Amino acid sequence: MTTLVNCNGIAKRYMRGTQSRGGTVSVDVLASVDLQIRAGDFIALMGPSGSGKTTLLNLLGGLDRPTRGTIEVAGQMLNAMTGATLAQWRSAHVGFIFQFYNLLSVLTAQHNVELPLLLTHLTRAQRQKNAATALQIVGLADRANHKPGELSGGQQQRVAIARAIVADPQLLLCDEPTGDLDRATADEILGLLQSLNREHGKTIVMVTHDPKAAEYARTALHMDKGRLVEAATERSAS
Repeated sequence: MTTLVNCNGIAKRYMRGTQSRGGTVSVDVLASVDLQIRAGDFIALMGPSGSGKTTLLNLLGGLDRPTRGTIEVAGQMLNAMTGATLAQWRSAHVGFIFQFYNLLSVLTAQHNVELPLLLTHLTRAQRQKNAATALQIVGLADRANHKPGELSGGQQQRVAIARAIVADPQLLLCDEPTGDLDRATADEILGLLQSLNREHGKTIVMVTHDPKAAEYARTALHMDKGRLVEAATERSAS
């Protein structure tokens, strides 16, 4: 497998407080993280709350910038990109899946999935076709005209996954994607992610606290206090 993501010495520091209220305090969230992710891998990123998992996920997706170090994804150095260029790159190469779906309640599933394509030069007919295909992949072709309030939690997360894959990104970043679901529904969603990895070749990084969720991944990484603290645990791809 080729390397899709290459992180060298990345650190992230935030400043808290204000000068008017006793000054600011620096908080180191990530400390010199080195990470290589192979194309086609499915990584479960685990660790206690506050360990830096979501911060690392945001950096990989270009939602934030490191204080120090470099991040290269698919041959592109994210540090070197301007804000506008980074946003355009992100819309084409990265899909995001969150715990709480982030669907627009006034739009149908079809229109929610189409939203990322509004940033492209696709025609309306092409956007509709791609969104319909994405909904078919996640098993919701028959719910295209339903609004989020008419769908179960698991169905809403499937719509969110369809939205994440509609632009055919190389990298899927998932932040506790099953944290709001019951066990049976969570297993269905994790099985879908596993299928996207194995059958569609998507590289996935999933933040999770759930050891059972991590079992669906090919590789488990562990973080604590802003550092990767254990060697990767690899599982069979079968």
